[in-house]
Amino acid sequence: MKIRILYHDHCFDGAASAAFFSRFMADQYHPGAEFAYTGMAHTASQSFDDALFDGDVNAIVDFKYAANPKLTWWFDHHQSAFLSPEDAEHWRRDRSGRQFYDASFRSCTNFISTVAREKFGYDAPDLKDLVAWAEVIDGALYSSAREAVDLGAPAMQLTLVIEGSKGSDTVQRVIREMQRRTLAEIMALPEIQDLFQPLYRKHIGSIDVIRDTSVNRGGVIFFDLISTGLESYNKFIPYYLHPNSLYTVSVSTSPFRTKVSVGSNPWAPAPLRHNLATICERYGGGGHAKVGAISFRIGAIEEARKAAAEIALELSS
Repeated sequence: MKIRILYHDHCFDGAASAAFFSRFMADQYHPGAEFAYTGMAHTASQSFDDALFDGDVNAIVDFKYAANPKLTWWFDHHQSAFLSPEDAEHWRRDRSGRQFYDASFRSCTNFISTVAREKFGYDAPDLKDLVAWAEVIDGALYSSAREAVDLGAPAMQLTLVIEGSKGSDTVQRVIREMQRRTLAEIMALPEIQDLFQPLYRKHIGSIDVIRDTSVNRGGVIFFDLISTGLESYNKFIPYYLHPNSLYTVSVSTSPFRTKVSVGSNPWAPAPLRHNLATICERYGGGGHAKVGAISFRIGAIEEARKAAAEIALELSS
């Protein structure tokens, strides 16, 4: 028995969702099954190759829906969960009772945990800390921007490793460890520490990069990382540097896409009136009401910059 799980790669909630779902499958339905993982990333031309679904059971967690007859289980909580209206209609016609969507949940991990408990009578008490931290991290439930940037807790340090590691091997190692170890135990592993230390130094350096490149106009922080070599950053750094802000818009590039990131300040000094997923959907992106992103093709820098400038202007008006 092979269970293939497609998950949102380089994302704490994506990894935790894959870990909790794996335990659910192993404990409730398929003890002794072989688990295989595929990390998924949002791209400008998103699609699901049929070859991705090579398991006896195929699941997607914390990622968009695939209208594929080989898909067995699906869990997602993003507003932008469907690639097309046709995909949404395909899901609505599903009668398997194994494909679930609810955008009201902060984290997909908690969504899976809730569905497993309420609909299938399954609970994993030893994973309660994992579920709780997925809520904090994906829901930005930190007490302050400083707490979110300082990375004092093992879960926050592990998030840096998950987000900053190259390829998918490390994330998939973490997924397997999450099923049986505490987050503190995972962070104490020598190979995880070896990855964390240089990533933490880079994290500290990124604060200066964002300080030097960011401007705050009308409550909207804008910065362009294209020429800095910085592909990703802790999304709370802008609010740590500009506490009186409401939103962030940034442009970055990586080996597989050019990206516009749009976020809102969890500690905003005034009401937040924009749905960021809805704004990003106009440009082919999506996300949640409070955080979203748009993936452009590699090299589409000016196109991304134009979209970012338009969004920043809209958010500041």
